[in-house]
Amino acid sequence: MRIYLELEIRRVDCRRCGKVKQETLDWLAADTPFYTKRFAFFVGRRCRAMTVKDVAQETRLAWWTIRDLEMEYMREQLRRVGQPVPKVIGVDEISIRKGHTYRIVVSDLERRRAIWFGGKDRSEESMDEFYKWLGPSKSKKIRLAVMDMWKAFRNSTLKPEHAPRAAILFDKFHVMRHLGEALDKVRKSECYRLTGKDLRFIKGQKYTLLSHRENLKPNGRRSLRLLLKANRRLNTAYILKEEFGKLWDYEHEGWARRFFENWRESLKWQRLKPYEKFAAMIDRHWDGIAAYCKPENKVALGFVEGFNNKIRVIQRRSYGLRNEEYLRLKVLTCMLDPI
Repeated sequence: MRIYLELEIRRVDCRRCGKVKQETLDWLAADTPFYTKRFAFFVGRRCRAMTVKDVAQETRLAWWTIRDLEMEYMREQLRRVGQPVPKVIGVDEISIRKGHTYRIVVSDLERRRAIWFGGKDRSEESMDEFYKWLGPSKSKKIRLAVMDMWKAFRNSTLKPEHAPRAAILFDKFHVMRHLGEALDKVRKSECYRLTGKDLRFIKGQKYTLLSHRENLKPNGRRSLRLLLKANRRLNTAYILKEEFGKLWDYEHEGWARRFFENWRESLKWQRLKPYEKFAAMIDRHWDGIAAYCKPENKVALGFVEGFNNKIRVIQRRSYGLRNEEYLRLKVLTCMLDPI
C-alpha cells in the first residue's frame, strides 16, 4: 500500500552567507529526499534478488528512482562495514564493455569480499591507484597477493612504497587455463591433419577433453575413451594435462620443482609444441607458482574465479544501465550481509 507522508520542513536565512538553507532530517534518504531511509533500505533488499525493472513495477516508481534508492542502500552497507585492512588480496580485471575496456577488482580473500573497484584499464598506473587509496601503512601489511601472470599487477605490488614484502601467487585457475588452451591447440592440429573416419572421434570434443573425468556424464566418458583410444597424440596430451594438476599438491618447493622438471622432460620426442611453450612460460613465472607450496599460502583460490562469475551475472542483470558508479557499488556489496 502506497502511503504519503506530508510534513513541513523549516527553511532559515543564514546570516553568514545570506542564503536560504533547509532543515536536514536524518530519516530521509540523502540523494532522494522525497523517500525515507527505511523505504530506501526496503528497495535495496529487494534489488538483491530482483532486477531494477521488476522492483520498479512492484513499487510503481520509475526505474531511475529505484536505482538511486538502491545506490543509497549500498553506500550505507559500505559505510557500516568500515575501511578494510587486508592481508591476503586477490587481483583480477573485468571487462565492463566492448573494446577492451577494463577495470581492476581487488578482493580480500580472508574475509571473502571485494574491497576496491576502479582504474582506467589494467595497466600498472591503474593498479597504483589501489595502493594509493589503501594507504602505505595498510599496504605494507599485505603478506600475499593472488593474481594472474599479468606483469603490470606484479610490478605495482612489489614497488617499495606499496607491498614489497608480499609474496606473489599466480592463480592456478589461470595457469590451468593456459594448459587447456595448449591442449585445444593440439586437438585443432589433429583436426587439420586427419580426414575421414578418424576425424569423427575428435570433432566437437573440445570440452570433453578440457573437463575433468569425474565431471563428465556417462556419454561424455564414453566419448572420451573412444577419442583417447583412436588418437595416440591426443591421449599423450590428455595424460600430461592430468599429471600437471598434481603440482598443486606439493608442500615443499624442492619436490615441486623436481616434479615439474620430470614433467617437462617427458615432453621430449612428443611433438607437442604448445605444451613446450606452456612449460617455458611456467619456468619464467616459477616463483609465483612455487609460493603455493608454503602452508601459510594455502588460500581458497576458487573465490577469485567464482567472484568473476558473480560479476558477470550482475552485469547481465544490469543490462542497459550505463552508470559505472552503480556497477562499482554492486560489485563491492554483492558479498556483504543485507541491512
